[in-house]
Amino acid sequence: MAVRAMTPEQHEAVAAAIRAAEEKTSGEIFCVVAQRSDDYFFPAAFIVTASMVALSLAVAWILHLSWFELRPTTLVAAQAAAIACALAVLWLAPGLRIHLVPRRLRYRRAHDNALRQFLARNVHVTAERTGVLLFVSLAEQYAEVIADAGINRRVGQETWDGVVRELVGHARRGAIADGFVAGVASVGALLAAHFPVGEGNPNELDDHVVEI
Repeated sequence: MAVRAMTPEQHEAVAAAIRAAEEKTSGEIFCVVAQRSDDYFFPAAFIVTASMVALSLAVAWILHLSWFELRPTTLVAAQAAAIACALAVLWLAPGLRIHLVPRRLRYRRAHDNALRQFLARNVHVTAERTGVLLFVSLAEQYAEVIADAGINRRVGQETWDGVVRELVGHARRGAIADGFVAGVASVGALLAAHFPVGEGNPNELDDHVVEI
């Protein structure tokens, strides 16, 4: 059973923050928290394999300079055995994989996941294109705000970056729910300023945070 990032009480606190924010705007806010955005087995396996092959070739060259010759079959067998052991460790210890891949790749996978959630949760189909996704991926220590065209054209990127810093700061302290509550309040104020509540004010997206 997957470990939840937030308690039921924290879920309700975020949902209440979303409802309160949306009472003042026709915009929509949706929150997603992911434990991780990839299992990273294949990129970690590639990096480990390439590193071990390079290291073994360097060792073979040093031995050659020391007048000690390795048979090619011995070298290949040793490489294969070492790589098989390393891959077995990666398979059995999934938490190790993310530490072997570059931060840039981790952020790219988290960003791709945020985009998938934006589309999968229908944040992009609100009537006035005013949906905003607040996304946090815990393993990568990554957060992102994706705003649909209606609100994004009216708010500068530096403003969204401020909300992201808020989310990341709270997540690093283990206060994920507090980060969402604060982020929802900031985004709600922006939406209210540009898209105040209209007649009827239909609720186009569910008011809760999704854990994946």
